[in-house]
Amino acid sequence: MVRPKTEEEIALLRENAIIVSKTLAEVGKTVAPGVTTKELNRVAETFIRDHGAIPSFLGFEGFPAAICASVNDVVVHGFPSDYVLKEGDIVTADIGTLYKGYNGDSAYTFPVGEVSAETRRLLDVTKASLYKGIEAAVAGNRVGDIGYAVQSYVESFGFSIVRELEGHGIGREMHEAPGVPNFGRQGHGPKLVDGMTICIEPMVNAGGRSVYLDRNGWSVHTSDRSNSAHYELTVVIRRGKAEQLSTFDFIEKDPKIIF
Repeated sequence: MVRPKTEEEIALLRENAIIVSKTLAEVGKTVAPGVTTKELNRVAETFIRDHGAIPSFLGFEGFPAAICASVNDVVVHGFPSDYVLKEGDIVTADIGTLYKGYNGDSAYTFPVGEVSAETRRLLDVTKASLYKGIEAAVAGNRVGDIGYAVQSYVESFGFSIVRELEGHGIGREMHEAPGVPNFGRQGHGPKLVDGMTICIEPMVNAGGRSVYLDRNGWSVHTSDRSNSAHYELTVVIRRGKAEQLSTFDFIEKDPKIIF
């Protein structure tokens, strides 16, 4: 049984979501050829702590950093490192916060300099599929309606949905019920109820959908080494139209950020 959040709880989740959204924009300002992913992590952690929050990923089940920094064929959970970003790469920053007892979680895939037309298409389709999922995230629908909306859109462009990973509920815990897969059947799965708070996060591969787990026990790679994109927003289930708590506006309205 998934308990809908009160409006007071939603207000606290909204505060987290705005911190995460602004942190992603700070990371976006930093992404450029010649920058290490460790530097992206430093920028994010500093910004989060300067705004009174805690980087919730750091130490979570042993994760060693404040953010996940996933480059090119890394789908999710990439470790920030001394890897130097180069022209044509893509890097996903996935960021979580803990503030006033509640969690925030959002992700964005940034191009590094100029990327190929096919990579640009992957980014655009993946992000658009997220909004397709949000359109289906209304009270009375079911989780499968979200997955179907994402999957049908992505596959119409010849890209692949990663099936081993999914979105999730969010609240006092970073990951709560229900799970929110990016594939599914209309009218199936848990019912969406007004006040539920969930993270929708398509993970889309340019090639096949097969993935494997890195020896580090965290990072997930595409089996065929194709690029993978990942976008995530937190929403509240409402009647008629979902309410977005996190936003990409801080990224996409800043002229200094290439997105």
